[in-house]
Order: sequence, then C-alpha cells, then structure tokens
Amino acid sequence: MTTSAARASDRLHQSIAPFLSFFSGPFSRLNREPDVANFAVGNPQEMPLPGYVEALQRHVVPQDKDWFAYKLSEPASQRTVADSLTARTGMAWDPADVAMTNGGFAAIAAAIRTLVEPGDEVIFVSPPWFFYELLILASGCEPVRVKLDPPAFDLDVDRIAAAIGPRTRAVIVNSPHNPTGRVYRPSTLEALAAVLADASDRIGHPVWILSDEPYNRIVFDGQSAHSPAEFYPHTIIAYSYGKTLLAPGQRIGYLTVPPTLPERARLRGEILVQQLAGGYAFPNALLQHALADLEQLSIDIGALERRRDRLVPALRELGYEASMPEGTFYTMARSPILDDAAFAETLARHRVLVLPGSIVEVPGWFRVSLTASDQMVEQGIPRFAAARREAMA
Repeated sequence: MTTSAARASDRLHQSIAPFLSFFSGPFSRLNREPDVANFAVGNPQEMPLPGYVEALQRHVVPQDKDWFAYKLSEPASQRTVADSLTARTGMAWDPADVAMTNGGFAAIAAAIRTLVEPGDEVIFVSPPWFFYELLILASGCEPVRVKLDPPAFDLDVDRIAAAIGPRTRAVIVNSPHNPTGRVYRPSTLEALAAVLADASDRIGHPVWILSDEPYNRIVFDGQSAHSPAEFYPHTIIAYSYGKTLLAPGQRIGYLTVPPTLPERARLRGEILVQQLAGGYAFPNALLQHALADLEQLSIDIGALERRRDRLVPALRELGYEASMPEGTFYTMARSPILDDAAFAETLARHRVLVLPGSIVEVPGWFRVSLTASDQMVEQGIPRFAAARREAMA
C-alpha cells in the first residue's frame, strides 16, 4: 500500500472509529437482553407492521419467469415514487428521474459519486448521520463540517455560506434531522437556496444540495417536512423506506431530482453508472414488486409522539437537559458528566442503552431513540434517575 493510500485508509477508519467502538462494546453486550431499555438506535423493539408482512407474502408469489431475475429500477416502482413525490410537493415528478436503490445509504453514496470529482469539497452539518464523512472520503473528496449549536441545533445558513469555497460541490442537508429531531422551516430552506444560488454564480459551477430525507414522513405536532427540492433546482434527494416502515434491514430507497432541474435527463445515465460501480446498488426484486403496497403503510407516528411527550418531560424533571424533537425517532439529552461515553457505560450498568453523543460529534450529550417500546420507556425513566445520581455522586 502506498503512503497516500495508507493515509486515506487511516482517515476512513478514523471517521467511523467511535461508531465501531460503541457497537462492539455496550451495544453488543446488551442489545438482545430482554430486560434492557434499549434507546440506542432506530431499530424495531416490537414486531413488524402486519401490513408489511402481508405485502411481502402477497408479492413473493411469482407472476412470471422473471419475477426474481436481475432488476434495475422497475418502472412500477418509479411510478409509485413519482406519484408520492408529486402528491407531497405539488411538483410534477417524472418517473424517469427516479433511481431505485437498496436503501438510503446506497442512495447517498451514489449521489456523492455522481455529483463530485476527486478533490472537490462536500459540506455537511454536524451533528451528522454516522457515515457522511466516510462516504465523502471514500469518493476522494474533502469533508467540510459546519457545526450546529446545542441545544437548538438550528441550521446555520451563514456558517454554510462562510464554508463555501471554489472547490465546494455539494452541501448535505438532513431534515428532519438525525440526531436532533429538528425540522428545517421553508424560510430556512429558502435562505439556503439563495446562498447556494449566489455561490454557484460566483464560483462558476452548481453547488448541489444532497437532501437526505429518510424521516420526511415522521413529523410531530401536525407539522410537515419540506424538501429543499421545492426551493432549489440543483437538489438531489436520497430516501429510505426503512424508517417510515421501521424495517431498516429491508433495503429499499431511491435517489431523485426535481422536475425543475434543467439537466435532469443527463443525470439519469450518470446515476445508473454509479449504482453499477457501487456494487449493483438496486433493491431486491421482492421489495420493488411490493412497493405500491408498502408506500401506503407507516409506523404509528402518534405512538412515537406520545413516547416523546412522556420521556422528554420525565428526563427534564430528573434534571437532564433534553431537546423536544419535531420529527425523526430521536431526542438529544445532555450528559450529567462531560464524558458521554463513560455516562453511557453507567446507563448500561443500569440496563439502559443510549448512543453516546461523541459518536455523532456532540460530546457531552447522548441520543435517545423513540423506537423503544412503551414498556422500555416506563422501565427506563427510574433507571435514568439512578444512573444520574450515581454519576453525580
């Protein structure tokens, strides 16, 4: 291995070292223990949606000899997605602009490789999803962080503007935002669009928004989540059905651009090439056959909201500073000690699993997933109290 290749490999490992450390430590020890209150990640803690299982059972029966043959983006899947986007945004989406992927992870990876060239810069906001930096580095590009300030974690458009340079090619935006639960308002997205349009003119090439939207239907308090694509044509959307259906192990998602993008036809072939080069990043045949049925389903958003309304006030009453999420599965809470990893270990001794904030670049905080069951919430509250007393003793 050459010196430069070794340095690149080291950066890749460093970008996910905190993630690997946690998931090979407390999480691996306790994840399957029946009495653990598991708030660590957005995994299901209850049985899958019956409608989801029924849809898979219904569509597993072959209707022709090619039922389980190699699949690219199936026309029926593309139409399902385009119809959904048209209904949600009011924009006339073209099915030909929909690339079906094996989840949101693959969609983001294909988008980055499509939009950037080695040496380009990609801006992402921090706290981030675990793997943004990894995927940017793997594409040969340079990641540029823009910090969000706790406890509000509002998108700071001025900081993004200041981070843009001549090599900036894309900005990753995630709303509703994992890990904080923030939902960015139309006025914020309009301001971002204006900044990027001005920057694109100034530096002589489009600065794209890569809009990571797997939680766009998981929004509370009667709100709705708007896509940057509604305000900025040079937006590429990555989506995963694994969140709305709470079936993250069943990998289906998509990558798409809005009908307002002038060069959208040219991107279709480029995205296809990157899906092939990325290891055939298309969904399994069965999931595409079932998509029209799956599109109609959702986990119980009201149940998530009720857990939020039970857990966040309870944590605050116990002395924790905790955010009130507007969407997603997650809330952030401040650790009573600076070492969030050490406090996560304390919670683990009390049979509670959370995600240390240092894994998502918010040291001194931890993330709590609302996909925990109601029983876990009730079991967890007194354990949060006991762990806090122990940590502060």
